[in-house]
Amino acid sequence: MAESGRQPPSDSLEETSPTTHNFMIPKKEINTVPDMGKWKRSQAYADYIGFILTLNEGVKGKKLTCEYKVSEPINKLVALLNTLDRWIDETPPMDQPSRFGNKAFRTWYAKLDQEAENLVATVVPSQMAAAVPEVALYLKESVGNPTRIDYGTGHEAAFAAFLCCLCKIGVLRVDDQIAIVFKVFNRYLEVMRKLQKTYRMEPAGSQGVWGLDDFQFLPFIWGSSQLIEHPNLEPRHFVDEKAVNENHKDYMFLECILFITELLTEEPFTKGRFSWEQRGRNAASMKTGPFAEHSNQLWNISAVPSWSKVNQGLIRMYKAECLEKFPVIQHFKFGSLLPIQPVTSS
Repeated sequence: MAESGRQPPSDSLEETSPTTHNFMIPKKEINTVPDMGKWKRSQAYADYIGFILTLNEGVKGKKLTCEYKVSEPINKLVALLNTLDRWIDETPPMDQPSRFGNKAFRTWYAKLDQEAENLVATVVPSQMAAAVPEVALYLKESVGNPTRIDYGTGHEAAFAAFLCCLCKIGVLRVDDQIAIVFKVFNRYLEVMRKLQKTYRMEPAGSQGVWGLDDFQFLPFIWGSSQLIEHPNLEPRHFVDEKAVNENHKDYMFLECILFITELLTEEPFTKGRFSWEQRGRNAASMKTGPFAEHSNQLWNISAVPSWSKVNQGLIRMYKAECLEKFPVIQHFKFGSLLPIQPVTSS
């Protein structure tokens, strides 16, 4: 069976009873490379990858513009993200000598750090209030690092963990699957792109031309699932400017491609290219020239014959390059909803 079609462990989206459950503030557990074994055997890993695969299956063959159920919690999550967006407008970048890592991000982040629990409380019903501090930590972890002013796939994973926790306490339901990706995660992407551009955030752990993307990974997985069995669009088409421009509003994968190519033309980014290269941080947003040169991994993917194979390959790549990499997972936090304890056999 294809990996993208595999069902998650039966308890991966099992609801937790807020009245009897002992919630806790998530904390770091992966401190050395040998600790990675604990992560891969953990209930948190099983639940997290199960959640990703469940959503991958849920959006298969569907357009962003298709009709789907939008529940009240989904609308509240979008309102939460709209608040984060508004705070960016209220916190303009500072004038500073350094082109990248604008320190105004720290002011923006301080507001989130202070208000995160209040924001999450607008989504979580009052009878589940005990869960708010634990769930809110993942929201705070999902927007970038205020010290380094960078953002990467570990922060993206924290947002997926935030959504997974909301499923585990029953705020989000099975029939919210499509809206979780198309409505909530897509809005999150918009806000993160605005953060990255406004505050010139650096990519955390960028692999330059050899990485898939400097900031995101999940929209490529779910976006390739959307395109499975598409009657016209094949993987080779996403390097075609016309195909991207005509279809990006329907497909998350193509929206990612558009974002990369738009950044290439922005004067502040292209002018700063060499200073970043000297610091060993050749980001996709810094690259110029042919697509095959600035995004080699994506160019290679365009030669894969089917979206199904692209999707399966990206899931394997996500596990290998993100979930099994110590520099990414060392920052992941574990609590009662995503515990470090080993998977219990049923």
